[in-house]
Amino acid sequence: MDAKTYQQTVDQLAPKRPVLKNCLTAFLTGGIICGIGQIISFMYMYFFPFTERTSSNPTVATMVFIAMVLTGLGIYKKIGQFGGAGSAVPVTGFGNAVVSAAIEHKSEGFILGVGGNIFKLAGSVIVYGVFSAFVVALIKTILVQVGVINW
Repeated sequence: MDAKTYQQTVDQLAPKRPVLKNCLTAFLTGGIICGIGQIISFMYMYFFPFTERTSSNPTVATMVFIAMVLTGLGIYKKIGQFGGAGSAVPVTGFGNAVVSAAIEHKSEGFILGVGGNIFKLAGSVIVYGVFSAFVVALIKTILVQVGVINW
């Protein structure tokens, strides 16, 4: 059997993926996570002396903490199985990645296992996130200095 015939056979026998359903559940899951984040942000503004601008940092910290707790309890895995890519919303996905790596390597001990591997998945996110923030801040600074934008 040649490669073309083999690929045609595989395409015929492979189960069809429910792309529309997967997109819808990812959209709804991500939307619910973001909605919860917005509610937490409103709570910080209502109960504490935060503005719309200053409530973002404690909101992000709270969302990461919630994702870490849910991962530790095994609930975030179920959310990920249902929502797919929608559960990988950057903030909660970061918390999940950190705790998942820690849980996976806890049998190797706290120092070499948890400590050595906790940022295995999230390390690249941190590196590229910091680099991207630097580039965006540099571009903004240049545009402000040139007078293109008034910030």
